[in-house]
Amino acid sequence: MHLTDDRWYRLLRTRATEPEAVRRAYADRIRRPNLLSDKGTLFLVAADHPARGALGVGGDSTAMAGRRTLLERLLIALDNPAVDGVLGSPDIVEELLLLDAVHDKIVIGSMNRGGLAGADWEIDDRFTGYDAESLVKYRLDGGKMLLRMVDSDAGTIPTLEACARAVSELAEHGLMAMVEPLPYGRDPSGALVMHRDAASLQRAITIASGLGVTSAYTWLKIPAPQEISALDATTLPVLVLGGAPSGDPAADLASWGAALNHDVVRGLVVGRSLLYPPDGDVAGAVDAAARVLAAAS
Repeated sequence: MHLTDDRWYRLLRTRATEPEAVRRAYADRIRRPNLLSDKGTLFLVAADHPARGALGVGGDSTAMAGRRTLLERLLIALDNPAVDGVLGSPDIVEELLLLDAVHDKIVIGSMNRGGLAGADWEIDDRFTGYDAESLVKYRLDGGKMLLRMVDSDAGTIPTLEACARAVSELAEHGLMAMVEPLPYGRDPSGALVMHRDAASLQRAITIASGLGVTSAYTWLKIPAPQEISALDATTLPVLVLGGAPSGDPAADLASWGAALNHDVVRGLVVGRSLLYPPDGDVAGAVDAAARVLAAAS
């Protein structure tokens, strides 16, 4: 077991009695010298969903609420040598730091988590996590921002502006700016629905590519498109996101594999699909994704 009782209670004790241990853990982390692996790929596990209240997986609306379970699953995933690192909000990153789980791993900090899942203001996604200054201070490897675009929702405007500012600030320090542009609309009931057609995705890609004063350090985090030609819209490096699990792991793997064969795609960023697979076998799910990436590289 990766997260034994002793390890868990030591984490809780440190949280309560040694807050300065977090600062030390940031400073002591052994950083990996290169963003990409020796094969020129990047495979990250995403765990920033809880910070915006997105806790559901499949039919379980609170699957990600149990922190010990989530950390245990993250430790299993990070134990696979094919996994290059993690994308997380400050609390999760710091717990992994205190557990000594991210030495020689890439760590990307999640920046905007204010667009709470299901909230009326969800599209106005304020920056409530890391900022560029803290990412530099804490020696992380980049920052990720979510950019959901809804033409009928003015909340898109401040999110666009904030993302552009973050891209510029991260580039000034030579850090990756991972932008996740997702085209959305609202159905007749008002619920948010992602547009998956190639034209909508290409439009979102081109908007995200032009954010900030330079695109030199911009990477895009894109769902595996139904039409691979949608990725022709950029020269920027792309990571394929896993998204919400479909319930059919084989179909998810096939979708990722098709996208990984496009020239601009460099790897995967997958969260719930690997951490909460239908059969509960986290190690197996991670290994299967790693094989798909290896086959395409």
